[in-house]
Amino acid sequence: MKIPKRLQPLVDDGLIDAVESQLMSGKEAQVYVVRSHGERRCAKVFKEAKQRSFKQAVQYQEGRKERNSRRSRAMAKKTRYGQKEQEQAWLNAEVDALYRLAAADVRVPKPYGFVDGVLLMEMITDAEGLTAPRLDDVTLTADEARAHYAKVIGDVVRMLCAGLIHGDLSEFNVLLSADGPVIIDLPQAVDAAGNNSAEMMFERDVDNMRRYFGRFAPELLATDYGKEIWALYEAGDLHPDSQLTGCFEHDTSTVDVDELMTVIDDVREEEAERRAALSRDEEPGVEEAAEAWRESHGER
Repeated sequence: MKIPKRLQPLVDDGLIDAVESQLMSGKEAQVYVVRSHGERRCAKVFKEAKQRSFKQAVQYQEGRKERNSRRSRAMAKKTRYGQKEQEQAWLNAEVDALYRLAAADVRVPKPYGFVDGVLLMEMITDAEGLTAPRLDDVTLTADEARAHYAKVIGDVVRMLCAGLIHGDLSEFNVLLSADGPVIIDLPQAVDAAGNNSAEMMFERDVDNMRRYFGRFAPELLATDYGKEIWALYEAGDLHPDSQLTGCFEHDTSTVDVDELMTVIDDVREEEAERRAALSRDEEPGVEEAAEAWRESHGER
């Protein structure tokens, strides 16, 4: 096929030997099948900010650290330079996440490089060597659903141990390769320790997977890995090989209303006493006021 303009510099530099076809076009990027160093790989061409429909929500970016203080200030002030750097930081997030997660043994596409907004990465294929389908495009047996669910849960645990949360995990961004599920699309990856919405996003990711695999193995709908895993993480007890049960004991204790109202009444009484004391300190008493009047009229 004709070489897309954004890929031409990589062809000129010898990073891409040939462009075979366009694989997909989404809200964030266009993906092409290319030949690189004798292998079939993917080239993910990120769209410019004005062309993308996915918003760079502050909710996702919270907690991401910017080491360069000048760049950080410019991004905070939203100057033209700052907006450009913010865009670059957003694009780098997926690349950084892929390298970090691959090192943590999470099954993600292996990255090969990032040049001028183009990410070169592993081509994920099925058992026949064809492009791997998304989970949303396959029908599973109950046994397959159980096995793949266990694999995804293991990967989200390893992700969390590496300090990251996908943030948008669903059947639409997990591919089914010859060796099982592969997690993709990570530009919105969330910093687990620095983001106030981290717990909510993590549980949402896990619940999305529970609901999807539960279509094929209904007993999976009764699992609660999200809260179990997060509780272990908060306690500092989560490890890549943590033994999980899929169960979580929710706090079902009832509130003692009478005791709560007693506490509220005590607080109100203390506040009333405090205000009364302040009023006495600020306003003269009756005798002090009379004495002041007598002095002002020459009486002793």
